Amino acid sequence: MTTLTLYGKPGCCLCDDAKAVIDIVRDQWSFELREVDVSIDPALHREYGERIPVVEVDGEEVFELHVDPLELRKHLDRVAS
Repeated sequence: MTTLTLYGKPGCCLCDDAKAVIDIVRDQWSFELREVDVSIDPALHREYGERIPVVEVDGEEVFELHVDPLELRKHLDRVAS
């Protein structure tokens, strides 16, 4: 099964927006969603802190700061085929 990872933190409105887009797409696609709070791990915060939300599909970074629903569907199509 495809795994989508959302790196973000509480109180981040862009992260909330990204999660809303992911939830909409998830109604049409089956994938495992992992949410990672970068604020609790200093190494993750250094790597992602200024770029969140960051989204990976099966380990490949595909979005930062904004998630486009059409592009997300294209990425999911690619990994499903």
